[in-house]
Amino acid sequence: MKSAAVRFDKIGKRYGAQWVVRDINLHIEAGEFFTFLGPSGCGKTTLLRIVAGFVAPDEGVVFLDDAAVNDVPAWRRDVGMVFQNYALWPHMTVFENVAFGLRERKLSRSEIDSRVGKALQQVELNGVERRRPSQLSGGQQQRVALARTLVIQPRVLLLDEPLSNLDAKLRVEMRLELLKLQGRLGLTTIYVTHDQEEALAMSTRIAVINQGHVAQEGTPREIYEHPANDFVAGFVGQSNILPGTILSIERNRTTIELADGPATEVSTAAPRASAQPGDAVLLGIRPEALHVTERRTTGDGLNQIEGMILASAYQGGSVEYEIAALGKTIKARIANPKGKSFFQRGDKIIVAFAAEDITFIPAKSAE
Repeated sequence: MKSAAVRFDKIGKRYGAQWVVRDINLHIEAGEFFTFLGPSGCGKTTLLRIVAGFVAPDEGVVFLDDAAVNDVPAWRRDVGMVFQNYALWPHMTVFENVAFGLRERKLSRSEIDSRVGKALQQVELNGVERRRPSQLSGGQQQRVALARTLVIQPRVLLLDEPLSNLDAKLRVEMRLELLKLQGRLGLTTIYVTHDQEEALAMSTRIAVINQGHVAQEGTPREIYEHPANDFVAGFVGQSNILPGTILSIERNRTTIELADGPATEVSTAAPRASAQPGDAVLLGIRPEALHVTERRTTGDGLNQIEGMILASAYQGGSVEYEIAALGKTIKARIANPKGKSFFQRGDKIIVAFAAEDITFIPAKSAE
């Protein structure tokens, strides 16, 4: 079955007087791996259930390709959903679980056998047809739930935090398996997660959801490197948010006085065209963009501020520091300085960063 594009046109849903989502306008292309990313309670699962037909919107229209589906029942939408808890029947075998939807559609025995076998092959579960869910690992149960959805040949695949019950190592493995499977099938996939690593690693595009609204939509790189506001900068990965005031703008050089501590000027690339001297701004700097040194350097063009180590954590390939600077706690992540000692709590250090590693977030757009 051909994959379908999905479009949200001014979608809103409320329970009583409380709007869970409102004014959602998104277009998901056929074959995309699109992710709703946001904290618990932001409305991302509600959007998924609206596409599935389990929840009716109070405002707006959902389209599959060019057809409005608000009034189409869930079982007729050709949409498949994998739930967070897998929702497998414990008394049924793997075969019976996968075949359930086909039997409800009253397909022939031979057609059921063929399609179940193909679905299990797609998720690499050949040979477990007679086992029950309790005899399978968490990763295998997740694959059964996925096969049960694929067997009905959906036009859109919906995944609601499907990896959240797996351990860290298995999550990474299943993430890659899902990506390979989605790539082979070319199936439109909408994925819900609160895990920004999953979203960045798996998605062609991401919609970051905050309090029922789209805070930003874009590719993983756009979302991470150019966050639209301080919520996105802080939620998608770690980011140090430094408030300040523009002192001057000269061609591609902007000088800013940082707040919350001793007066410190930094120079960075030009802000948005509407920015003027005197404007309040927010600067976003990722932990991995910071350099931590013992003393100031000259001639390298880096912005440099004084700080003190509050804590350090060895992470194998890197060392993470919490640093007191500018009246704030700043996080830095540096590559493991093999053969050299780490900074320790109480050490006086210099935090340095390049202009090109600073992201402008105008304060008036921060949410």
